[in-house]
Amino acid sequence: MTRRGAVPPRSIAPGDVVTAFSEALGEWTVAQVTDLDPSRGSVGVLDLAWSGAEPNSLEALGDLVPLHLTHHAWAGRPSHCNFDWLLPRGCRVIGNVPPLVDRESSSYAWGWRLGDQLAHQRRWDRDERASGHPGERSFVGTELAGLVAADQTFPELWKVSITEIETLDCGDLVTVFPNLTRLSLSGDLGTLVDASSLNRLTRIKSLFVSNLFGMVASDYLSPESAPDLEMLALHSIPAEYAVAMKKTWVPEVANGTYVEVTSPRKPDWVAENRDNPLRDWDGRGHISATRFRKAVAQYRATRRAVLEALGDASGDGDAARLTALGREYGEAFNRLDGSRDPFIETEEREDLFRALDSIVDHAEATRGRSPRNARDHLVAGVESVREW
Repeated sequence: MTRRGAVPPRSIAPGDVVTAFSEALGEWTVAQVTDLDPSRGSVGVLDLAWSGAEPNSLEALGDLVPLHLTHHAWAGRPSHCNFDWLLPRGCRVIGNVPPLVDRESSSYAWGWRLGDQLAHQRRWDRDERASGHPGERSFVGTELAGLVAADQTFPELWKVSITEIETLDCGDLVTVFPNLTRLSLSGDLGTLVDASSLNRLTRIKSLFVSNLFGMVASDYLSPESAPDLEMLALHSIPAEYAVAMKKTWVPEVANGTYVEVTSPRKPDWVAENRDNPLRDWDGRGHISATRFRKAVAQYRATRRAVLEALGDASGDGDAARLTALGREYGEAFNRLDGSRDPFIETEEREDLFRALDSIVDHAEATRGRSPRNARDHLVAGVESVREW
Protein backbone atom coordinates (compact mmCIF):
# COMPACT_ATOMS: atom_id res chain seq x y z
CA MET A 1 0.00 0.00 0.00
CA THR A 2 1.92 3.02 -1.20
CA ARG A 3 -0.35 6.00 -1.77
CA ARG A 4 -0.81 7.77 1.55
CA GLY A 5 -2.33 11.16 2.12
CA ALA A 6 -5.45 12.94 3.22
CA VAL A 7 -7.68 11.62 0.44
CA PRO A 8 -7.55 8.88 -2.23
CA PRO A 9 -6.30 9.90 -5.71
CA ARG A 10 -9.80 9.21 -7.10
CA SER A 11 -12.86 10.08 -5.07
CA ILE A 12 -14.23 7.13 -3.08
CA ALA A 13 -15.98 6.90 0.30
CA PRO A 14 -17.20 4.18 2.69
CA GLY A 15 -20.44 2.73 1.39
CA ASP A 16 -19.67 3.36 -2.28
CA VAL A 17 -20.76 0.53 -4.58
CA VAL A 18 -18.42 0.16 -7.53
CA THR A 19 -18.79 -1.83 -10.72
CA ALA A 20 -16.22 -3.20 -13.15
CA PHE A 21 -16.03 -5.72 -15.98
CA SER A 22 -14.54 -9.06 -14.96
CA GLU A 23 -12.74 -11.22 -17.53
CA ALA A 24 -12.96 -14.15 -15.12
CA LEU A 25 -16.76 -13.93 -15.19
CA GLY A 26 -17.24 -12.54 -18.69
CA GLU A 27 -19.71 -10.10 -17.10
CA TRP A 28 -19.83 -7.00 -14.94
CA THR A 29 -19.63 -7.40 -11.18
CA VAL A 30 -19.85 -5.17 -8.11
CA ALA A 31 -18.17 -4.58 -4.77
CA GLN A 32 -18.54 -2.17 -1.86
CA VAL A 33 -15.98 0.14 -0.28
CA THR A 34 -16.29 -0.54 3.46
CA ASP A 35 -13.61 1.72 4.99
CA LEU A 36 -10.56 3.85 4.24
CA ASP A 37 -7.21 3.94 6.07
CA PRO A 38 -5.23 7.10 5.21
CA SER A 39 -2.24 5.94 7.28
CA ARG A 40 -1.78 2.95 4.98
CA GLY A 41 -3.32 4.37 1.85
CA SER A 42 -5.62 1.36 1.81
CA VAL A 43 -9.29 0.64 1.29
CA GLY A 44 -11.47 -2.23 2.46
CA VAL A 45 -13.34 -3.84 -0.44
CA LEU A 46 -16.21 -6.30 -0.01
CA ASP A 47 -17.14 -8.42 -3.05
CA LEU A 48 -20.85 -8.78 -3.70
CA ALA A 49 -22.54 -11.90 -5.06
CA TRP A 50 -23.71 -10.37 -8.32
CA SER A 51 -22.77 -10.35 -11.99
CA GLY A 52 -24.57 -9.38 -15.16
CA ALA A 53 -24.90 -6.68 -17.79
CA GLU A 54 -23.31 -3.32 -16.98
CA PRO A 55 -25.41 -1.72 -14.23
CA ASN A 56 -26.12 2.01 -14.28
CA SER A 57 -27.68 2.26 -10.85
CA LEU A 58 -28.15 0.39 -7.57
CA GLU A 59 -31.69 -0.49 -8.60
CA ALA A 60 -30.28 -2.75 -11.36
CA LEU A 61 -28.60 -4.90 -8.71
CA GLY A 62 -31.59 -5.88 -6.58
CA ASP A 63 -30.69 -6.86 -3.03
CA LEU A 64 -27.02 -6.30 -2.20
CA VAL A 65 -25.59 -9.54 -0.85
CA PRO A 66 -21.98 -9.95 0.34
CA LEU A 67 -20.08 -12.79 -1.31
CA HIS A 68 -19.33 -15.53 1.24
CA LEU A 69 -16.66 -17.99 0.18
CA THR A 70 -16.70 -21.72 0.77
CA HIS A 71 -14.11 -22.78 -1.80
CA HIS A 72 -10.89 -24.31 -0.51
CA ALA A 73 -10.35 -23.26 3.15
CA TRP A 74 -12.55 -20.14 3.23
CA ALA A 75 -15.22 -21.74 5.44
CA GLY A 76 -17.96 -19.23 4.68
CA ARG A 77 -16.01 -16.05 5.37
CA PRO A 78 -16.93 -12.93 3.38
CA SER A 79 -14.70 -11.97 0.43
CA HIS A 80 -13.39 -8.85 2.15
CA CYS A 81 -9.86 -7.54 1.61
CA ASN A 82 -7.73 -4.38 1.79
CA PHE A 83 -6.24 -2.99 -1.42
CA ASP A 84 -4.41 0.16 -2.41
CA TRP A 85 -6.95 2.97 -2.18
CA LEU A 86 -6.49 4.09 -5.77
CA LEU A 87 -9.78 3.22 -7.47
CA PRO A 88 -8.78 1.41 -10.69
CA ARG A 89 -9.70 3.26 -13.87
CA GLY A 90 -12.02 0.46 -14.96
CA CYS A 91 -14.13 0.82 -11.79
CA ARG A 92 -17.09 3.19 -11.57
CA VAL A 93 -19.12 4.25 -8.52
CA ILE A 94 -22.87 3.71 -9.08
CA GLY A 95 -24.24 4.55 -5.63
CA ASN A 96 -23.74 4.53 -1.89
CA VAL A 97 -25.39 2.54 0.90
CA PRO A 98 -24.35 1.90 4.51
CA PRO A 99 -21.49 -0.68 4.65
CA LEU A 100 -22.82 -4.23 4.61
CA VAL A 101 -20.24 -5.45 7.16
CA ASP A 102 -19.25 -3.81 10.42
CA ARG A 103 -15.73 -5.21 10.73
CA GLU A 104 -12.58 -4.16 8.98
CA SER A 105 -10.69 -6.83 7.04
CA SER A 106 -7.31 -8.06 8.29
CA SER A 107 -6.31 -9.30 4.82
CA TYR A 108 -4.24 -7.33 2.30
CA ALA A 109 -3.63 -8.03 -1.37
CA TRP A 110 -2.23 -6.46 -4.51
CA GLY A 111 -4.71 -5.29 -7.13
CA TRP A 112 -8.50 -5.14 -6.82
CA ARG A 113 -9.32 -7.91 -9.38
CA LEU A 114 -13.08 -7.64 -8.91
CA GLY A 115 -14.93 -10.80 -9.91
CA ASP A 116 -12.06 -13.24 -9.47
CA GLN A 117 -13.35 -14.64 -6.18
CA LEU A 118 -16.92 -14.88 -7.45
CA ALA A 119 -15.67 -16.83 -10.47
CA HIS A 120 -13.68 -19.17 -8.18
CA GLN A 121 -16.73 -19.73 -6.00
CA ARG A 122 -19.04 -20.47 -8.89
CA ARG A 123 -16.61 -23.03 -10.35
CA TRP A 124 -16.35 -24.63 -6.91
CA ASP A 125 -20.14 -24.76 -6.60
CA ARG A 126 -20.28 -26.53 -9.98
CA ASP A 127 -17.76 -29.03 -8.60
CA GLU A 128 -15.08 -27.80 -11.01
CA ARG A 129 -12.17 -28.20 -8.61
CA ALA A 130 -9.30 -27.57 -11.03
CA SER A 131 -7.32 -24.49 -10.05
CA GLY A 132 -7.28 -21.47 -12.31
CA HIS A 133 -9.57 -20.18 -15.02
CA PRO A 134 -9.64 -21.49 -18.63
CA GLY A 135 -8.51 -18.06 -19.79
CA GLU A 136 -5.40 -18.13 -17.60
CA ARG A 137 -2.13 -19.94 -18.32
CA SER A 138 1.43 -19.99 -17.03
CA PHE A 139 4.48 -20.73 -19.16
CA VAL A 140 8.24 -20.79 -18.83
CA GLY A 141 10.29 -18.69 -21.19
CA THR A 142 11.57 -21.55 -23.33
CA GLU A 143 8.03 -22.61 -24.24
CA LEU A 144 7.26 -19.50 -26.29
CA ALA A 145 9.72 -20.38 -29.07
CA GLY A 146 8.00 -23.75 -29.51
CA LEU A 147 4.58 -22.11 -29.75
CA VAL A 148 5.89 -19.71 -32.39
CA ALA A 149 7.52 -22.53 -34.36
CA ALA A 150 4.25 -24.49 -34.29
CA ASP A 151 2.34 -21.38 -35.40
CA GLN A 152 0.09 -21.66 -32.35
CA THR A 153 -1.98 -18.75 -31.09
CA PHE A 154 -4.20 -18.45 -28.01
CA PRO A 155 -6.74 -15.67 -28.59
CA GLU A 156 -8.89 -17.06 -25.75
CA LEU A 157 -6.29 -16.35 -23.08
CA TRP A 158 -6.61 -13.08 -21.17
CA LYS A 159 -4.13 -13.71 -18.34
CA VAL A 160 -0.62 -15.07 -18.94
CA SER A 161 2.41 -15.42 -16.69
CA ILE A 162 5.80 -16.24 -18.20
CA THR A 163 8.66 -17.05 -15.82
CA GLU A 164 12.31 -18.14 -16.15
CA ILE A 165 12.76 -15.90 -19.17
CA GLU A 166 16.25 -15.97 -20.67
CA THR A 167 15.38 -14.24 -23.95
CA LEU A 168 11.86 -13.42 -25.07
CA ASP A 169 10.71 -11.61 -28.20
CA CYS A 170 7.72 -9.42 -27.32
CA GLY A 171 6.63 -9.36 -30.96
CA ASP A 172 6.25 -13.14 -30.82
CA LEU A 173 4.49 -12.89 -27.46
CA VAL A 174 1.83 -10.54 -28.83
CA THR A 175 1.32 -12.74 -31.88
CA VAL A 176 0.77 -15.84 -29.74
CA PHE A 177 -1.36 -14.09 -27.08
CA PRO A 178 -3.14 -11.20 -28.88
CA ASN A 179 -5.94 -10.52 -26.39
CA LEU A 180 -4.20 -10.29 -23.03
CA THR A 181 -5.52 -8.05 -20.29
CA ARG A 182 -3.08 -9.25 -17.61
CA LEU A 183 0.57 -10.06 -18.31
CA SER A 184 3.38 -11.01 -15.93
CA LEU A 185 6.98 -11.43 -17.17
CA SER A 186 9.91 -12.41 -14.97
CA GLY A 187 13.44 -13.68 -15.42
CA ASP A 188 16.84 -13.78 -13.80
CA LEU A 189 18.68 -11.04 -15.66
CA GLY A 190 16.91 -12.22 -18.80
CA THR A 191 16.37 -10.17 -21.95
CA LEU A 192 13.25 -8.74 -23.55
CA VAL A 193 13.57 -8.13 -27.28
CA ASP A 194 11.32 -5.65 -29.12
CA ALA A 195 9.57 -4.55 -25.91
CA SER A 196 7.80 -1.77 -27.84
CA SER A 197 5.56 -4.49 -29.31
CA LEU A 198 3.71 -4.58 -25.98
CA ASN A 199 1.95 -1.49 -27.31
CA ARG A 200 0.01 -3.88 -29.54
CA LEU A 201 -1.74 -5.28 -26.44
CA THR A 202 -4.42 -2.61 -26.61
CA ARG A 203 -6.65 -4.30 -23.99
CA ILE A 204 -3.95 -4.66 -21.35
CA LYS A 205 -5.04 -3.79 -17.78
CA SER A 206 -2.16 -5.15 -15.72
CA LEU A 207 1.54 -5.40 -16.58
CA PHE A 208 4.23 -6.78 -14.28
CA VAL A 209 7.89 -7.04 -15.36
CA SER A 210 10.70 -8.20 -13.07
CA ASN A 211 14.41 -8.85 -13.49
CA LEU A 212 14.41 -8.38 -17.25
CA PHE A 213 16.63 -6.19 -19.40
CA GLY A 214 17.21 -5.11 -22.99
CA MET A 215 14.47 -2.45 -22.97
CA VAL A 216 15.32 1.15 -23.88
CA ALA A 217 13.45 4.40 -23.33
CA SER A 218 11.76 4.30 -26.74
CA ASP A 219 10.19 0.92 -25.86
CA TYR A 220 7.86 2.55 -23.32
CA LEU A 221 4.20 1.59 -23.20
CA SER A 222 2.02 4.56 -24.13
CA PRO A 223 -1.37 5.50 -22.64
CA GLU A 224 -2.72 5.90 -26.17
CA SER A 225 -1.90 2.23 -26.89
CA ALA A 226 -2.99 0.96 -23.46
CA PRO A 227 -5.91 3.18 -22.43
CA ASP A 228 -7.24 0.61 -19.92
CA LEU A 229 -4.03 0.04 -17.96
CA GLU A 230 -4.84 -0.11 -14.24
CA MET A 231 -1.72 -1.72 -12.77
CA LEU A 232 1.91 -1.15 -13.76
CA ALA A 233 4.57 -2.81 -11.61
CA LEU A 234 8.20 -2.85 -12.75
CA HIS A 235 11.08 -4.20 -10.68
CA SER A 236 14.79 -4.51 -11.49
CA ILE A 237 14.67 -3.21 -15.05
CA PRO A 238 16.91 -0.92 -17.14
CA ALA A 239 17.13 2.56 -15.62
CA GLU A 240 16.35 4.42 -18.85
CA TYR A 241 13.22 2.31 -19.41
CA ALA A 242 12.18 2.90 -15.79
CA VAL A 243 12.53 6.66 -16.21
CA ALA A 244 10.53 6.68 -19.44
CA MET A 245 7.74 4.55 -17.95
CA LYS A 246 7.48 6.67 -14.79
CA LYS A 247 7.43 9.90 -16.79
CA THR A 248 4.65 8.48 -18.94
CA TRP A 249 2.48 6.78 -16.34
CA VAL A 250 2.78 8.69 -13.06
CA PRO A 251 0.49 11.41 -14.49
CA GLU A 252 -2.06 8.64 -15.10
CA VAL A 253 -2.35 7.84 -11.38
CA ALA A 254 -5.06 10.48 -11.10
CA ASN A 255 -7.01 8.55 -13.77
CA GLY A 256 -6.75 5.22 -11.95
CA THR A 257 -3.45 3.59 -12.95
CA TYR A 258 -1.43 2.21 -10.05
CA VAL A 259 2.28 2.75 -10.76
CA GLU A 260 5.13 1.07 -8.89
CA VAL A 261 8.67 1.18 -10.30
CA THR A 262 11.43 -0.18 -8.05
CA SER A 263 15.14 -0.97 -8.33
CA PRO A 264 16.01 0.56 -11.72
CA ARG A 265 19.39 -0.82 -12.84
CA LYS A 266 22.17 0.76 -14.83
CA PRO A 267 24.28 -1.35 -17.23
CA ASP A 268 27.23 -1.39 -14.80
CA TRP A 269 25.03 -2.96 -12.12
CA VAL A 270 23.99 -5.78 -14.43
CA ALA A 271 27.62 -6.51 -15.39
CA GLU A 272 28.79 -6.45 -11.77
CA ASN A 273 26.00 -8.63 -10.42
CA ARG A 274 25.50 -11.23 -13.13
CA ASP A 275 27.31 -13.87 -11.05
CA ASN A 276 26.00 -12.60 -7.71
CA PRO A 277 23.26 -14.87 -6.28
CA LEU A 278 22.42 -12.22 -3.65
CA ARG A 279 21.76 -9.46 -6.20
CA ASP A 280 18.03 -9.34 -5.44
CA TRP A 281 18.90 -8.02 -1.98
CA ASP A 282 19.82 -4.71 -3.63
CA GLY A 283 16.71 -2.59 -3.27
CA ARG A 284 14.83 -5.05 -1.03
CA GLY A 285 13.02 -2.77 1.38
CA HIS A 286 14.31 -4.00 4.75
CA ILE A 287 17.95 -4.47 3.63
CA SER A 288 20.17 -1.38 3.73
CA ALA A 289 22.72 -0.62 1.03
CA THR A 290 25.50 -1.12 3.58
CA ARG A 291 24.27 -4.57 4.54
CA PHE A 292 23.90 -5.51 0.89
CA ARG A 293 27.51 -4.53 0.14
CA LYS A 294 28.82 -6.41 3.18
CA ALA A 295 26.75 -9.49 2.32
CA VAL A 296 28.10 -9.57 -1.24
CA ALA A 297 31.65 -9.09 0.01
CA GLN A 298 31.25 -12.03 2.40
CA TYR A 299 29.72 -14.23 -0.27
CA ARG A 300 32.61 -13.50 -2.63
CA ALA A 301 35.19 -14.12 0.07
CA THR A 302 33.56 -17.47 0.88
CA ARG A 303 33.38 -18.33 -2.82
CA ARG A 304 37.09 -17.69 -3.32
CA ALA A 305 37.99 -19.75 -0.25
CA VAL A 306 35.73 -22.68 -1.18
CA LEU A 307 36.95 -22.82 -4.78
CA GLU A 308 40.52 -22.75 -3.50
CA ALA A 309 39.73 -25.58 -1.08
CA LEU A 310 38.21 -27.57 -3.94
CA GLY A 311 41.27 -27.01 -6.09
CA ASP A 312 43.32 -29.87 -4.72
CA ALA A 313 44.25 -32.89 -6.77
CA SER A 314 41.02 -34.78 -6.08
CA GLY A 315 38.83 -31.74 -6.53
CA ASP A 316 36.80 -32.81 -3.48
CA GLY A 317 38.43 -30.58 -0.89
CA ASP A 318 39.15 -31.31 2.73
CA ALA A 319 36.01 -32.04 4.77
CA ALA A 320 37.30 -30.25 7.85
CA ARG A 321 38.29 -27.19 5.83
CA LEU A 322 34.92 -26.99 4.05
CA THR A 323 33.06 -27.38 7.35
CA ALA A 324 35.17 -24.57 8.82
CA LEU A 325 34.38 -22.34 5.84
CA GLY A 326 30.70 -23.07 6.38
CA ARG A 327 31.04 -22.02 10.02
CA GLU A 328 32.81 -18.80 9.05
CA TYR A 329 30.02 -18.05 6.55
CA GLY A 330 27.32 -18.68 9.16
CA GLU A 331 29.10 -16.59 11.80
CA ALA A 332 29.68 -13.71 9.39
CA PHE A 333 25.97 -13.51 8.63
CA ASN A 334 25.15 -13.84 12.34
CA ARG A 335 27.14 -10.67 12.88
CA LEU A 336 25.64 -8.92 9.88
CA ASP A 337 22.12 -9.85 10.91
CA GLY A 338 22.74 -8.54 14.42
CA SER A 339 20.40 -8.64 17.38
CA ARG A 340 18.93 -5.11 17.26
CA ASP A 341 17.56 -4.98 13.73
CA PRO A 342 17.72 -8.45 12.15
CA PHE A 343 16.92 -8.64 8.43
CA ILE A 344 17.50 -12.30 7.53
CA GLU A 345 14.05 -13.79 7.20
CA THR A 346 12.86 -16.94 5.44
CA GLU A 347 13.55 -15.66 1.93
CA GLU A 348 17.02 -14.35 2.82
CA ARG A 349 17.90 -17.60 4.60
CA GLU A 350 17.00 -19.57 1.48
CA ASP A 351 19.05 -17.13 -0.62
CA LEU A 352 22.11 -17.72 1.56
CA PHE A 353 21.92 -21.48 1.15
CA ARG A 354 21.32 -21.12 -2.60
CA ALA A 355 24.45 -18.99 -2.73
CA LEU A 356 26.42 -21.93 -1.32
CA ASP A 357 24.79 -24.18 -3.92
CA SER A 358 25.97 -21.80 -6.66
CA ILE A 359 29.54 -22.10 -5.46
CA VAL A 360 29.47 -25.88 -5.58
CA ASP A 361 27.66 -25.79 -8.95
CA HIS A 362 30.44 -23.58 -10.33
CA ALA A 363 33.06 -26.01 -9.08
CA GLU A 364 31.17 -28.86 -10.74
CA ALA A 365 30.87 -26.98 -14.04
CA THR A 366 34.58 -26.17 -14.17
CA ARG A 367 35.73 -29.63 -13.10
CA GLY A 368 33.24 -31.74 -15.04
CA ARG A 369 32.00 -33.57 -11.94
CA SER A 370 30.45 -32.82 -8.59
CA PRO A 371 32.88 -32.38 -5.67
CA ARG A 372 32.02 -35.21 -3.29
CA ASN A 373 29.89 -34.09 -0.30
CA ALA A 374 31.16 -30.51 -0.59
CA ARG A 375 27.72 -28.98 -0.06
CA ASP A 376 27.02 -31.26 2.90
CA HIS A 377 30.20 -30.15 4.63
CA LEU A 378 29.49 -26.46 4.00
CA VAL A 379 25.91 -26.72 5.21
CA ALA A 380 26.96 -28.70 8.28
CA GLY A 381 29.32 -25.87 9.20
CA VAL A 382 26.63 -23.25 8.70
CA GLU A 383 24.00 -25.18 10.66
CA SER A 384 26.38 -25.63 13.61
CA VAL A 385 26.51 -21.85 14.23
CA ARG A 386 23.78 -19.97 12.40
CA GLU A 387 21.32 -17.84 14.39
CA TRP A 388 19.19 -16.83 11.38
